[in-house]
Amino acid sequence: MSAPSGNPVPSAPPSYEEAVGINMNYPQPYPVPGQKPDGKGMNPPPHMGQPPPANNPITVQTVYVQRPVVFYDRPVQMCCPSCNQMIVTRLSYDSGALTWLSCGGLCLLGCILGCCLIPFCIDALKDVDHTCPKCSALIGSYKRL
Repeated sequence: MSAPSGNPVPSAPPSYEEAVGINMNYPQPYPVPGQKPDGKGMNPPPHMGQPPPANNPITVQTVYVQRPVVFYDRPVQMCCPSCNQMIVTRLSYDSGALTWLSCGGLCLLGCILGCCLIPFCIDALKDVDHTCPKCSALIGSYKRL
């Protein structure tokens, strides 16, 4: 079978660049922002054709981010969120759930003549409140249970 004489037969298929339409002289293979893929409607950047901005002073704000403080039964050195001073927290001990459960457990074991009140004398069984020594603000608490 022979091809009709009016349409010439190509000798080889088109190259990838010809088929896709990539311009090899363009330095970047990606489209420019603000340009549609077909090249129409290319808008110049807003600063083109305008005078450069005046040298206005730039305001710089420094933000210090403090790590979250984890409170235990030891004093913590930190910046007080109330008075913004560097402090070492002051500890105060309060009876909490562990103190009361220890007292109840001793009562169940038969220590009813006052021995069940021993947990109220032991700081290691109490909850701890951290306060600022300068402004006396409550900063945090450590609950045993």
